[in-house]
Amino acid sequence: MAAAYQALHRRVSSLACRLHSTYVRKMRYLNQLKEDDSLCRQAQTSGTFYLFHNLSPFLQKVGKKYLVPQLSAAETRQILEKLQEAEQWMEKSVLIGCSDEHRPRFALDLGALDKSVIEAELQGSFTDLRKALFVVDGKDSPLLASAQSLLRWHDSHQYCSKTGQPTEKNPAGSKRVCHASGVTYYPQVSPVVITLVSDGSRCLLARQPSFPPGMFTALSGFCDMGENVEEAVRREVAEEVGLEVESLRYSASQHWPFPSSSLMIACHALVGAQRAEISLDTLELEEARWFGLEEIVEGLKREPSSSKQDDGSFLPWFPPKQAIAHQLIREWLQQQTA
Repeated sequence: MAAAYQALHRRVSSLACRLHSTYVRKMRYLNQLKEDDSLCRQAQTSGTFYLFHNLSPFLQKVGKKYLVPQLSAAETRQILEKLQEAEQWMEKSVLIGCSDEHRPRFALDLGALDKSVIEAELQGSFTDLRKALFVVDGKDSPLLASAQSLLRWHDSHQYCSKTGQPTEKNPAGSKRVCHASGVTYYPQVSPVVITLVSDGSRCLLARQPSFPPGMFTALSGFCDMGENVEEAVRREVAEEVGLEVESLRYSASQHWPFPSSSLMIACHALVGAQRAEISLDTLELEEARWFGLEEIVEGLKREPSSSKQDDGSFLPWFPPKQAIAHQLIREWLQQQTA
């Protein structure tokens, strides 16, 4: 009986292994690279590299499209050897993912090297990430965002907050260690709630002074220490527009690299129509107002370049489809027209 049970267990285990998805195998391989330094160093010799310069990703324009080139390890080393910096700089790369075929992907910031030389050699340009996220293919945007966040974190955590001594990153860039104190630091993200407020027939959008002219978006703010998402949503809505949330529901989440590395937690919030008068916090916002269904439909069609009117004012326009605020507005519109 025991032998039969063991044989059955082996068959079930074997079947489970065969049924493991590509995703499971990929995630386990990535975890191995983070934990095994020698395996990660070996992967750097066969992986692909995304280049940055002072946190701006390298892009190539082909026709009307912007591409994010993936350089092989050999191509990356060839560029660096021309700058006599090969060995030193390859060690500064960070692991940001891998393909379904288990080819590792790394990001490397060459901010201390001559930008013009690299751009001329590779026939492209280093582009501000805010612009890059909205011109590259949708599948590349999350990778660039996470890469910049990780590179930024390493740049700002080179010293231990306890001892002041230098910290050292592991080959994957998944942590930094202070050998003087034994403290290990891991990259962190800041939770941010982004909320589309509605009174049932209208939705509320706002703008800050720093926004491009005419752009309105959903309310957002960092979660305070000790708050859950529901508490953060209610507090932010009360602080920024003086309204009291009656109910809310979660929509989705999105990593956002600004100002450093944020996790945007998107929600819909309902306020009472009888108590929907806005009381604006002018320290946070420049303007906030209610938008009806027709205004939302027109605003979603409008491009930033076409929003300026003859008198110099701007018609409202909303964040592009890559932003989670756009998704919230689309969801509200679908709900209204269902």
